[in-house]
Amino acid sequence: MRRRTALATLGTTVLLALTACGGSGSLEAGKDLDPDKLTIYSAQHENLTQAWAKKFQEQSGIKVQIRYGSDSSMAAQIVQEGAKSPADVFLTENSPAMTTVQNAGLLAKVDAPTLAQVGKGYAPSTGDWVGIAARSTVLVYNPGKISEAELPKSLMDLQDPRWAGRWGAAAGGADFQAIVSAVLATQGEAKTAAWLKALKDGGKIYQNNIAVMKAVNSGQVPVGIMYHYYWYRDQALTKAGSKNTRLLYFRHHDPGAFVSISGGAVLKSSRHGANAQKFLAFVTGQAGQKVLATSDAKEYAVGRGVASDPALEPLASLEAPAVDPARLNGPEVIQLMTKAGLL
Repeated sequence: MRRRTALATLGTTVLLALTACGGSGSLEAGKDLDPDKLTIYSAQHENLTQAWAKKFQEQSGIKVQIRYGSDSSMAAQIVQEGAKSPADVFLTENSPAMTTVQNAGLLAKVDAPTLAQVGKGYAPSTGDWVGIAARSTVLVYNPGKISEAELPKSLMDLQDPRWAGRWGAAAGGADFQAIVSAVLATQGEAKTAAWLKALKDGGKIYQNNIAVMKAVNSGQVPVGIMYHYYWYRDQALTKAGSKNTRLLYFRHHDPGAFVSISGGAVLKSSRHGANAQKFLAFVTGQAGQKVLATSDAKEYAVGRGVASDPALEPLASLEAPAVDPARLNGPEVIQLMTKAGLL
């Protein structure tokens, strides 16, 4: 976690596993990149990125190669590489990593027709990148351990002493850090710091969102904070990690109703800028968003006129807080979480 923190704050040590050995039909890049191919640096789910890239390559004839990493490590890598980055396109799971690259002045403006393809609120005010998918914050709970009447009304309620030892979160992950960035944007620094202190003092810290869900499922804690799609993916498979759980959507523009936007951007230094813009246009368009909606990712489609997986709670019903993604400050969140002793 200390290493992840250093990457997120653009420390001097940047560790990134970029080599891959994809099998037949894989678009994963090996150690040496082909300068003639469109290069995507992706922190998105590998299966989804592969599906997008393969469909785009088939439709456009433009050759694609992909390198994978986490949100923070990919952002740090691009900032370190600067104008010499071989990346043409950057895809993230959460927006704070994109904001890090944006604030370094390394992103080209997204073409206006591409921005127009996504719904209102699914692109930053700057126009430097565009939303490609979305995921909702949820409270996963075990009805065998807690009644609906006892559930918190707000994410902020979890700092109450009565919740000490009764809730879990994956504090070290980019997903949770994006949620904290929404708390910071909507509640301010003092309230965010107090909420983080309560997590440190009375919350249970797990390695990742799946571990949070499994802990709630097994009754280790009655509730946990995570993103919706982990639950829906497990429900669509064996339900082994979620059969004893349900989801609560906070709604009412609560910080706990935060919808995180996965972003796509074109690097200013791209040697294939026109093709990179075409890729973003594809991903946010009807064909690309249908690839998302019919995949096993269980994330929300953000393209206009494209319905998300029908198993999901309707995106329009979530009543998420209105937060400009450009305001979600990853480095400041890392500082607050480190100060709280969570990283």
